[in-house]
Amino acid sequence: MLLALNRILNRMMPLITPLSILTGVLCGTMLSSYTYLSPWLFAFMTFAGSISLGFKDFLNVLKKPLPLFACLFILHIAMPLVALGFGNALYHADEFTITGLVLAAVIPTGVSSFIWVSIYKGNTALTLSIILIDTLLSPFIVPGVLSLLIGTSVELDTLAMMSSLFWMIVVPSLLGMVLNEWTKGAVAPVWSPRLNPFSKLFMAAVIMINGSVISPYLADINLRLVGLAAVIVLMASTGYALCFLTARILRWNEADEVALIFNGGMRNISAGAVLAVSYFPAPVAVPVVLGMVFQQLLASLAGFLLGRRSRIRHTAEHTSAA
Repeated sequence: MLLALNRILNRMMPLITPLSILTGVLCGTMLSSYTYLSPWLFAFMTFAGSISLGFKDFLNVLKKPLPLFACLFILHIAMPLVALGFGNALYHADEFTITGLVLAAVIPTGVSSFIWVSIYKGNTALTLSIILIDTLLSPFIVPGVLSLLIGTSVELDTLAMMSSLFWMIVVPSLLGMVLNEWTKGAVAPVWSPRLNPFSKLFMAAVIMINGSVISPYLADINLRLVGLAAVIVLMASTGYALCFLTARILRWNEADEVALIFNGGMRNISAGAVLAVSYFPAPVAVPVVLGMVFQQLLASLAGFLLGRRSRIRHTAEHTSAA
């Protein structure tokens, strides 16, 4: 039953996020009293995604760390600066929107990027290493970059944010990886299919709760909100393009290129929404939640373009060989 449910949810992934946000907005503030559940639900999601992560591939990647460092540079330096540039250029008088854009860019890469990298035959060892290191560094990088770029324009509870990231991401990840090592990888094929549907349902619940909190800001669809959505799509697309250009300039192989594109383009957007709702005024969460709406759709588009390019390349190679 769980396997069948997981297959259905996988097919519905591009729809789960927007439908969950719509449900949260329609519920108004009815679900906002359950905000305290979001970190716990997210911790379970992180644990479920981490039981497939091991330390051996991570050590192998460290022998050639350039792709790893390039991805971390794009994730936490280049894209936050791009977000700050968009914010100052378009919303220079709105410090909350600027903060939301930077927060949406600086949060760590998403565990779901592993799924997309696997589908398009990317370097999964590099992907797992990026996820692991980025997860472990997130309690320091996210508050640090926000403090550096946002400064005192918005009050930051840095210690509380670090603590939340530690318990919400780092501890569940380490528990999952230790369990993977202890069972010599046997836990993943048995329990991942059983836990995955719960992760997706919990993700929907987290999105509904966060959508409920910011429902007053999403209920009125106006030109400003549509414009902000367009900025989010443009910003995320810039991230994908920057990853693609970096891989081409450095002449990486196709597997490393696919890994960089999805890891640099995707974000742990649910964690960002939890942080935004928990530690910032509600308007800060609006850009982050809008990022949720488009993340899987943009990943699907990136995958379609990569698949199309791969097919064209293989056709050309067969023609040349003939």
